[in-house]
Amino acid sequence: MEDKTGRFENADAKRFTAQINEMAERSLRDGQPIWTDFLDPGEREEAQAVLNWATGIRFNSYGGYQTAERRRLVIYPDYYIAQTITPQLSFIAIETAGFAQLNHRDYLGALMGLGIKRQKIGDVIVSDTGCQVVTTPELIDFLRLNLNKVSNQKAFVSEIDPEQLNPPNLREKTIRSTVASLRLDAIAALGFGDSRTKMAREIKGRQVKVNWKETDDPDCQLSPGDVISIRGRGRVIFREITGTSKKGRLGVVLVRLL
Repeated sequence: MEDKTGRFENADAKRFTAQINEMAERSLRDGQPIWTDFLDPGEREEAQAVLNWATGIRFNSYGGYQTAERRRLVIYPDYYIAQTITPQLSFIAIETAGFAQLNHRDYLGALMGLGIKRQKIGDVIVSDTGCQVVTTPELIDFLRLNLNKVSNQKAFVSEIDPEQLNPPNLREKTIRSTVASLRLDAIAALGFGDSRTKMAREIKGRQVKVNWKETDDPDCQLSPGDVISIRGRGRVIFREITGTSKKGRLGVVLVRLL
């Protein structure tokens, strides 16, 4: 089962650990960099924990821009010159012909509707005029030939340079308040401005992630540093506990990324 921080289930964790170890061994054997698929922050944390114990190995991550959430790890021998590694990333722009405003789910759904695995797609950057996607080089020709519709709108795909990316400017809102407990439903309700009852329903419906892993447990106990995310609504970072009030409520500081 999933633990309170949303870590992998045991079987999945063992498979993931074995995969990362195998990649490290292959990199040492061949003397060449090896690239993972795109990993979210939680997955990268798991991979890095494995690689930190590997002898003779170094690693780095690339997502196309400084604040990219989904990134590929490159694993390479410690004698390899890191400056010679070319990031294995490519970038596309998607423009649509309709007037209706499309969202992240529309674009991601169109990509995955072509049979592309989520692991092959990095960040999806949506704007008022279209969408930019970070992906792998081997998918560029396939996408240009096959991605011709998003939702019910005709789509046009072109390859772009990394310098053409327009990363989102994340806005931060600091929230200082008190909660009765450090339960997930209490912290998330405060961070996203919902009632605790409504948030509990969303959690039980597996709409909420803690540290980028799904959980259906409203009673999950959080700690400072945990990240709560809801697709389409941004993220809330549990920054710190500031103390206990006379009535026994816990003072907390949250940061919501909009």
